[in-house]
Amino acid sequence: MSEAEVLTQVDGNVLVVTINRPDAKNAMNKAAAEGIAAAMDRLDAEADLRCAILTGAGGTFCSGMDLKGFLRGESPSIPGRGFGGLSEWTPKKPIIAAVDGYALAGGMELALSCDLIVASASSKFGIPEAKRGLAAAAGGLIKLPRQIPPRIAMELALTGDFITAQRAYELGFINQVVEGPSLDAAKALAARVAENGPLALIASKGIIRDSHEWTEAEMWKKQQAYIAPVFSSSDAREGAAAFAEKRKPNWQGK
Repeated sequence: MSEAEVLTQVDGNVLVVTINRPDAKNAMNKAAAEGIAAAMDRLDAEADLRCAILTGAGGTFCSGMDLKGFLRGESPSIPGRGFGGLSEWTPKKPIIAAVDGYALAGGMELALSCDLIVASASSKFGIPEAKRGLAAAAGGLIKLPRQIPPRIAMELALTGDFITAQRAYELGFINQVVEGPSLDAAKALAARVAENGPLALIASKGIIRDSHEWTEAEMWKKQQAYIAPVFSSSDAREGAAAFAEKRKPNWQGK
């Protein structure tokens, strides 16, 4: 793996992960997918890291699969993790996508695999695979109908048309639309996330991510498995004490 394909930087408690292939519009190749996967492993492994931001260099998020790499026989997927190391797997801690320019095909699927999305007003989203006789196999046909109205997901899949950031916001697909580059706004959102209890963040993400598979009869029991360790943690007591003492909590992640 070339280290230049993906750059990482720690900003406080936030890991900023940048797809660094601007000359190729950050098209995803094997090395970039491996770099993202390695960064996500670091996110979960380092206790001081609370969340990550995934973005792209050069004013574009990700234009999809690198076709030149594909023709060389490379796969932009990681076994067990999927396209870009994220489409079939997620780390325990939250990920924010900071989208500028295009998030198309696998790039849109990479964004929808993140937990929150901040996008510049000029950015565009789409799953145009059908225009090339292909199908959006990295989650666009499976996960997108769970995040926006299914009929709109169907329209995007069947037409291959792009939508603006404003339209994506109106559909509930993204959290914020900002003027100019998205990274500063994503860092501000990440800072708000990172202020909170790390165990609470992991449990909250896990429940929201997993609970769509739970039946009404089992959902409370299954939720308890995530929640119980949080309520019995030292951080829970620290949070209550900090509130009573009118100070910021000193989280330990245990």
